[in-house]
Amino acid sequence: ESALELVRKKPYDVALLDFKMPGMDGLTLYREIRKLRSETVSLIVTAYASSETQAAARDAGAFEILSKPVDFSQLFPLVEQAINQPLILVIDDDQALCETLWDLFRERGYRVAWAYDGQIAKDRLTEKDFQVVLIDMKLPKGNGSSVLLQVKQSNPDANTILITGYRTEMEAQIQNALTEGANAVCYKPFDVPQLLKTVEDLSQQKEK
Repeated sequence: ESALELVRKKPYDVALLDFKMPGMDGLTLYREIRKLRSETVSLIVTAYASSETQAAARDAGAFEILSKPVDFSQLFPLVEQAINQPLILVIDDDQALCETLWDLFRERGYRVAWAYDGQIAKDRLTEKDFQVVLIDMKLPKGNGSSVLLQVKQSNPDANTILITGYRTEMEAQIQNALTEGANAVCYKPFDVPQLLKTVEDLSQQKEK
């Protein structure tokens, strides 16, 4: 509970979590952290490593599981690797889609934050520097164009991808947003290889 209170107050890049703790175990804790800060990468440490424990950790989205006593020569490079993963923000009010994109991008070595409306997006953008921001063009508490402006103000170096399932209806707004500096547009339902290639290309541009 004290860990969750800390996470509510500020974002953390990495959480090093003991598997067995009083009350809430490490995987349950990570699932709660993920709801609050999906971009936090978790490393689970345990003296009870087994194939079942490792499978449960993977299913929960943990980055790695380490046996106790912890080998620090192994731990420190993992922390560095986690921190250096490109950071993506998905702004979409479809929670199920955000979860799906989280899984998709995490499998390919990205850290993924999400926001379900314009206000949450504004808060996230002031907390972190993102390499790539995916922006749904229709949002509660804001729209894609206003969020794009917020990205340009808060994360001016971030590359942006517009996403929408309303291709015809949003055509004018999309073209205007592209003119104002959005880097690309991907339409729902996604062509997944195209989406992944677009994110990869834009994240590499940001790294350069």
